[in-house]
Amino acid sequence: MINFRRSTAVLLGLLATTALTGPAQADEEPAPEPPRVELVLDVSGSMRAADIDGRTRISVAQQAFNEVVDALPEETQLGIRVLGATYRGKDKKVGCQDTQQIVPVGPVDRSAAKAAVATLRPTGFTPVGLALRSAAQDLGTGATTRRIVLITDGEDTCAPPDPCEVARELAAQGTSLVVDTLGLAPDEKVRRQLLCIANATGGTYTAAQSAEELTDRIKQLVERAADTHTRAPTVVGGTSACDSAPLLAPGVYADREAFSEHRYYRVPIRPGQELRASVSMALDRAVNRDYGVLLRATAADGRELVRGADAGSGRADVLSAGLRWSATADDEDAAETEQSSAPVIEPTTVCLVVSNSFAPRPGTAATPGMPVELTIDVVAAAPAPDGPDLGRGWVLLALLTIAGLITGLLAGLLTRWWVATWREN
Repeated sequence: MINFRRSTAVLLGLLATTALTGPAQADEEPAPEPPRVELVLDVSGSMRAADIDGRTRISVAQQAFNEVVDALPEETQLGIRVLGATYRGKDKKVGCQDTQQIVPVGPVDRSAAKAAVATLRPTGFTPVGLALRSAAQDLGTGATTRRIVLITDGEDTCAPPDPCEVARELAAQGTSLVVDTLGLAPDEKVRRQLLCIANATGGTYTAAQSAEELTDRIKQLVERAADTHTRAPTVVGGTSACDSAPLLAPGVYADREAFSEHRYYRVPIRPGQELRASVSMALDRAVNRDYGVLLRATAADGRELVRGADAGSGRADVLSAGLRWSATADDEDAAETEQSSAPVIEPTTVCLVVSNSFAPRPGTAATPGMPVELTIDVVAAAPAPDGPDLGRGWVLLALLTIAGLITGLLAGLLTRWWVATWREN
């Protein structure tokens, strides 16, 4: 009988364990996607120039690619696309279609990738815009950020499509695509174009003047793809008034804001909680030199609670701002007027207002709006600091007072002695 009861207990325990663990396994999140990067290399005729450490630009780029492939993290999926690498003729219409993917995006066969790069010879035109658009298609879409690393020594010779406009187009599509650019020639016009491409997608621009600089920078950008491999921001649409604004939970959100616009979002904050928010805007087009971003938190009735730290700083180049807010004694009077017998305390709705003073330069498109990224977090409120209190500092204050009196007395005595001596002499 005892053995029967023990057996029954064991059987019931196993059934209970199965019932508890089964749904948990079914609810597990899918494995995250691996980081995806594509290197886009300019192989146009100008890459024959031998002005980097006495070597040709293409040979320096090939060496950098080999070292990057050897050091590639195992989890990173890498692709390689080239432009201007095959057409040797002078027909611009044909040459401006010259872009190919020589290594597909995926787990890398290092030997095959290095062999494909080693055969490249500078040849044709420079269709940067077309190559960027094709590279975005190579990387596909997904929940995480993709990265393109563009290495070139010259501006696009095939526009349209203009590469800067292509970058803005990709950013406007919300494809979670970042384009980093590396310039191999010290040319101001090329620098402006590459900077525009990078800024439009939240990427970076770097001028590489040596083989070591180029290799180190490419490695850094490929590794960064894993560091920044996070879920893409949630697309949200702010409104022109607080009462109709979207209600947001802690997270990262993407929106677009027109020039000189105010957009509203709502966040519920419970007693004992603190709101922490930040906003940043990307310069994806030409704007006037004086601009700024302002982030404010207001009550539902429009009363301002706090504004971003850069407000009133006098700076005319603010691209991001942040703020912190929690309920204070100043808000208790308003809360007392809403007391009721209900035991549940309703959260306070705080309105976040994102404003900007951007103005477009002549000929700059006003639509779509400027890219906005809003980060929201709600944490336990930090306790308010106590009032000023010297504590043991009273002893120090007393010592300083006594020292001051003694110093003054000695100074007075020395002065009287000096005056008396001066008169006798």
